[in-house]
Amino acid sequence: MTAERDFIPLNLCVLTVSDSRTLANDSSGDYLIQSLTDAGHRLVERKLLPDDRYKLRAAVSQWIADDGVDGILVTGGTGFTGRDSTPEALLPLLDKEMPGFGELFRAISFDEIGTSTLQSRAFAGLANATFLFCLPGSTSACRTAWEKIVSAQLDARTRPCNLATLRPRLKE
Repeated sequence: MTAERDFIPLNLCVLTVSDSRTLANDSSGDYLIQSLTDAGHRLVERKLLPDDRYKLRAAVSQWIADDGVDGILVTGGTGFTGRDSTPEALLPLLDKEMPGFGELFRAISFDEIGTSTLQSRAFAGLANATFLFCLPGSTSACRTAWEKIVSAQLDARTRPCNLATLRPRLKE
């Protein structure tokens, strides 16, 4: 007989990367915050920053250094335009990449947007025992990532395994 796992609420931050959005019209950030709180997780902090790799790196580094932050959801800046710099800003901060996340996200997105999914450089990884998920800026892409990948992996009840239950062992 096995006991059911209990839900473990995680402390999460949300960062929107955009040169054009404000907190008043940030539907992707709003969606992620609503979804994570609806799931039972706690929002630690929300920021909206322009596509500036040094500002992004500084903000995310601060959250990564905070032992009270379990994960970070970043939306925006993962495309191919000249200003899109989220991967260049944040990949150097990772201790471990999670290649399967980007691959799975693009595979799922293919069913929704076809070959346009090639324009996404979505990625995830681990930095100082903090999960980092970098998603495209569109609300529909955030919905796809949250509903089909991230929410289950941040839920300790997901079987056979999930990221939430790894937390105590990440600094071994």
